[in-house]
Amino acid sequence: MNNNSSRYTNVMNREVFRNTVFSKADRIYPLVMRLLRNESDAKDAIQEIMVKLWNKRKQLSSHPNMNGFIFLTARNHCLDILKKKKRAVVGFNDISIENLKATSPIHFEYQELKTHIENIIENCPIQHKEILILRDLDELEYKEIAALTELKVEHIRVILSRTRKYVQQELKKYYSYE
Repeated sequence: MNNNSSRYTNVMNREVFRNTVFSKADRIYPLVMRLLRNESDAKDAIQEIMVKLWNKRKQLSSHPNMNGFIFLTARNHCLDILKKKKRAVVGFNDISIENLKATSPIHFEYQELKTHIENIIENCPIQHKEILILRDLDELEYKEIAALTELKVEHIRVILSRTRKYVQQELKKYYSYE
């Protein structure tokens, strides 16, 4: 086997790409949607991200953390889009409770709570907000978040704990009747 043929064994073919990378599109969609806040933009971004990943398939095939690389590429692509559009980076829009009637008192209380939580999270530093959303809403593993944010898992745990505690304290202040 010569050098030329061994050089190409590390490059992904279409089938391997489809099975290892393209299959992750559903997994990165919530992240992309939350960052872009628009369904058509998110769908377009997923396609653009997959094209970027295909073009980086040689680098991707030898990467030690393929999932982290995929999520980091998706995140960075979305941040580039947002910089161009100068829109807000993340939101807390996906809280939902099924079977609530729009006119019920529970619905109004829920809407008030949701709005207040959104406001609290919007006041958090962007990195704290992003980690909270990636872990609690997107349900990413700590290792995936670490690869995405380029932080250590221990640091992510500390940030997440502090952010949750901050949200909890702010809610207690707001709902304290004393």
